[in-house]
Amino acid sequence: MNRLIVNRLPFLRADFTASLVVFLVAVPLCVGVAVASGVPAELGLVTGIVGGLLTGLLPGSSLQVSGPAAGLTVLVYEAVQAYGLGALGALVLAAGALQLLMGALRWGRWFRAISVAVVQGMLAGIGLVLVAGQLYTLTDAKAPGDGLANLAGLPRLAWETARDGGGATAFAVGAGTIAVLVLWPRWKRAARVLPAPLAAVLLATAAVFMLDLPVARVEVSGLLEAVQPPGLADIGRLTEPLVLGTVVSFALIASAESLFSAAAVDRLHDGPKTDYDKELMAQGAGNAVCGVLGALPMTAVIVRSAANVQAGARTKASRVLHGVWILLFAAAFPAALGVVPVAALAGVLVHAGWKLIPLRELRPLWREHRGEALVLLVTAGAIVTVNMFEGVLIGLLLAVAKTAWDTSQVHLEIKVPDGDAPIRVRAVGNATFLRLPKLLDQLAELPQGREVELDLSALRHLDHACATALHSWSEQRRRTRSEQVLAS
Repeated sequence: MNRLIVNRLPFLRADFTASLVVFLVAVPLCVGVAVASGVPAELGLVTGIVGGLLTGLLPGSSLQVSGPAAGLTVLVYEAVQAYGLGALGALVLAAGALQLLMGALRWGRWFRAISVAVVQGMLAGIGLVLVAGQLYTLTDAKAPGDGLANLAGLPRLAWETARDGGGATAFAVGAGTIAVLVLWPRWKRAARVLPAPLAAVLLATAAVFMLDLPVARVEVSGLLEAVQPPGLADIGRLTEPLVLGTVVSFALIASAESLFSAAAVDRLHDGPKTDYDKELMAQGAGNAVCGVLGALPMTAVIVRSAANVQAGARTKASRVLHGVWILLFAAAFPAALGVVPVAALAGVLVHAGWKLIPLRELRPLWREHRGEALVLLVTAGAIVTVNMFEGVLIGLLLAVAKTAWDTSQVHLEIKVPDGDAPIRVRAVGNATFLRLPKLLDQLAELPQGREVELDLSALRHLDHACATALHSWSEQRRRTRSEQVLAS
């Protein structure tokens, strides 16, 4: 027994250190996501605690870390505005139950079949909406509405901020936070001791406190006061079609983000790889508990997960311990949140949202796979102009249509012999309705008045529309030739 403990000491030491790093990364993100979602800051901490203490203990992925994510901020904000804060718990609870069902049905692995272009487009759309909305918070202003309205109002926001001293001060705090987030990792010695998000928020808070700047601070009510379990009336609203659509959006986007994060984390370490179905159930259990507590939905978060791996974590103990540290912080130092400027948290989220936009990948993708780039851009644009759920559906439908178009490659091998011998036409490939206009145009160009032998034996696939059209063309050609022969 003593030998086992001695052998485990290096693992425990590494996991303890990694848990502290992840805790320092997670706290500003938990609070920032909550504030951006339009809910009390403490609810973000509750989700972080559940993500560590519950989801961290469950099987699935050993090293990825769960908590409130920037990717769901826009959707949660819209849901809270539409249905009220009281309904959030019911939505998250139902989404968690749906994730548990999908995991039990072993659907987790199928999320890997979703087009990467759709996922990148989804993240890009979320990033654009998040940045546009948080730019208003960065200046202590109120966003006018949805993603498109927020983008359209940016010129006016810039003009009003330049004229308003308070707005300009808040903007300076937020811009300074972003500058620290960008520059801090370059100071490698300091970055190993203090993660960039925490360093940026601490410096911004210290500057606001020492200079007594007139900017908005985070409003604190206490951990227990912020927890609001859903009531029967809130649960009863789950029968409404629009509410059900929001639940499905929560479940699908949270599941996709978690499982794609798991795939990315698996590439960062050499330890046990993720069981996708078990991980989906772990996320579902965590969201179900968050729903009971009325907290934010959770996903696995690549920023925290990467920090966990890079800090040397070896087992799931690190992510469980990070939940313990968040709980102790929320219980012992809740008043510490009340001195944090809202503009600093907005700066953290503007930086996080900008990183969701795959600018570097877009140019080579457009050069090499223009169709995939188009799917990415359309998905992102649809999310900005319509909403999250419908935008992702549009992207998926476009990806399916693109795949169908790419796979339905068919061409005609035409041999026109001398004399009156029949023209031989051999179709090769996959004949679907998508290629039907081109096929019929090629057949219409064949010399008139001669017999045609149409060979379809080389086709790998022939759908009903093509089969019917080719049969009709063949019959029409035969009748026309018979009439010409009789007439002559």
